[in-house]
Amino acid sequence: MTDPKSPASADIGLIGLGVMGANLGLNIAEHGFTVSGYDQDPGKGIRLTDAAQEQLSEPERIKAYSDIVPFIAALRRPRAILMLVPAGAAVDTVTEALSPHLDQGDILIDGGNSHFRDTERRLQTLTEQNIHFVGMGVSGGEAGARHGPSLMPGGDPAAWERLRPLLEAAAAKVKREPCVGWLGQGSVGHYVKMVHNGIEYGLMQLIAESYDLMHRGLGLSQEEMGAIYGHWAQGPMGGFLLEITVDILGQQDPLGEGYLLCKILDSAHQKGTGQWTSQESLALQVPTPLINAAVTQRVLSAAKAQRQQASQQLGGPIELAPIDQETFLTHLGHALQGAMQLTYTQGMHLLQAANQHYDYCLSLELVASIWRGGCIIRSQLLEDLRAVYQRNPDLINPLLDSDYGAALTRTQEGLRAVVQATACWGLPVPGLMAALGYYDSYRSSWLPANLLQAQRDYFGAHTFQRIDREGNFHLEWGKK
Repeated sequence: MTDPKSPASADIGLIGLGVMGANLGLNIAEHGFTVSGYDQDPGKGIRLTDAAQEQLSEPERIKAYSDIVPFIAALRRPRAILMLVPAGAAVDTVTEALSPHLDQGDILIDGGNSHFRDTERRLQTLTEQNIHFVGMGVSGGEAGARHGPSLMPGGDPAAWERLRPLLEAAAAKVKREPCVGWLGQGSVGHYVKMVHNGIEYGLMQLIAESYDLMHRGLGLSQEEMGAIYGHWAQGPMGGFLLEITVDILGQQDPLGEGYLLCKILDSAHQKGTGQWTSQESLALQVPTPLINAAVTQRVLSAAKAQRQQASQQLGGPIELAPIDQETFLTHLGHALQGAMQLTYTQGMHLLQAANQHYDYCLSLELVASIWRGGCIIRSQLLEDLRAVYQRNPDLINPLLDSDYGAALTRTQEGLRAVVQATACWGLPVPGLMAALGYYDSYRSSWLPANLLQAQRDYFGAHTFQRIDREGNFHLEWGKK
């Protein structure tokens, strides 16, 4: 930490003083570091310094600029600059604008949701200029940035010791442990954030399905549903997404009567990180069907006009099977917990495969530890995952851990009961169905893929292997 009165004393520079940049700057300054902020829009800089006057005991620790030259001059060497700008072309534009002002040994950090392949390209380019480049995932939204996010840095390891005190101070804390750690080399920071977001898609879809089952299936009121989610949020699957669901269910409409949730259009948007996770899982041949289903459901939700037409033309179940409500809710709680565990499972399996494929030197125990606080997917279930990788750091899939697998086995009865009931009701639960299908497929020592391979050989001469002898075989099928 340096003297904020010194002309070149800023510990870090922030480029992009929007919601995330401004809040992270206030967070860092509140922990005793000095921040230099830059934005082309002078108004954002004024709002940041005004917020510093209101919220900080030492508001002079933040200075904002709309001119790049004095912004750079305010930074102590080696300079550390964190970009919080939209992913894509904006990152390249800012990097190119900064390059003439940077010296060898300076550190440039991309804190946006960049695609990991773009991070690899930028890392290679800046390494050639002897500038340290760090791709860092940031999760926690506006509140997390201000009060403690989950931070996922990776890239040039020479940058870590310069950044470590600052990032550890700003990050969320769980049991006094900062939710940040050096994840490894290359594009690993943004890869981990991509998978984090894929898991986020899956968890959100599962919670939405459970809401639908209580809302349309059981006809519960929002007060009743809020109480159930509140109970679940205090249990073994408790976490941020369940907590905010309670708040959402209880929110009154500020523009009218009743609850706001009832007035929100049933069309969900996406920015692409979930899709990237699905694409990467297919590229590395790692099954993530629950995450894939969540991505697909967002696409399907946006086809509102088509769904409205289909609702008038396509039939469903004629009669709904009677159920015992209390029993069903018990099963639903178990089903949601098990499916959430399987969502984390699929994400960690993908990370372990990527670790081997891209040589990231990634610790999955560290990933689980970082995700326990600050981030959107934080939950009690991550403590169990952390324990899995403490026992076996190289485990390819946590389902193969005896304790973790046993915990999932205890939830599968509830998952089966819910999927069975909802199939009879005609209510869509693709996430829960994908969870059960994945669980049963992974635990099956035999799958009907023998027929698939025979079909491939029949029409494409793709060959097949036999269980009773070595080698690849081809048959002229249909010839006696």
